[in-house]
Amino acid sequence: MTTLDEAGPASSALPRSMSQVVMDTVKEFRAMVPECVAAGLVDMSTGMLLAVDTLDDHPSDVLDLLAAATFDLFQGRNVVMIEDIFKARRGVHSDRHYFQEIVVNSDNLVHLFLRSAQNQDIVAVVVCRPAATVGMLFAQSRLVMKQLDAGLGG
Repeated sequence: MTTLDEAGPASSALPRSMSQVVMDTVKEFRAMVPECVAAGLVDMSTGMLLAVDTLDDHPSDVLDLLAAATFDLFQGRNVVMIEDIFKARRGVHSDRHYFQEIVVNSDNLVHLFLRSAQNQDIVAVVVCRPAATVGMLFAQSRLVMKQLDAGLGG
């Protein structure tokens, strides 16, 4: 399932649109990350899910909750306060967010959240079966994020 219109393969001669970069990224997560059952990109400036690619069709309210939970996980009031304290104690004077990657293990799945280095308002969500090796999950997801950042102009 995807939330944006499907488009054909991007031509290497033509620059890709932002929507094509987003769609290609979620598909690349699903293809490259072992045991991946779902991937999405969340725009933290709006709290909206930009795109998602899953094995199963999920109701839109469930996907909206994923976007809201991602926002709270990275930019909830307490999280921002902790980031500010950590940055102050380490003498960091930057608008860059302190937390860049978060992994959450549930009973049935592993969730990896990664903030884009190129655009701090973009967070990827990668959901895998528990059989996934966490090292490979991070390694492959980081490779895909580098491709996203390159597509965003980095």
